Amino acid sequence: MRLDKYLKVSRLIKRRTVANDACDNEHIMVNGRQAKASYQVKLGDVIEIGYGNRMLKVEVTAIDEHANKAAAAAMYREVAE
Repeated sequence: MRLDKYLKVSRLIKRRTVANDACDNEHIMVNGRQAKASYQVKLGDVIEIGYGNRMLKVEVTAIDEHANKAAAAAMYREVAE
């Protein structure tokens, strides 16, 4: 699954266009590297999202094409800094 779609389906970012813009503006890193929206997400990837001064770091635990609100939270787990 593409990174921008994963961010939207997992509800880490509300809209896919916003996720795409975040990737273009280098606010998203995967496994310590800048990632493009077209990056193919794999289980175990560590995604870092920059929100202004705050950084959210999560590990991918599941990849689902469609997820409701409860299932979306189970697609990742937060990683301590």
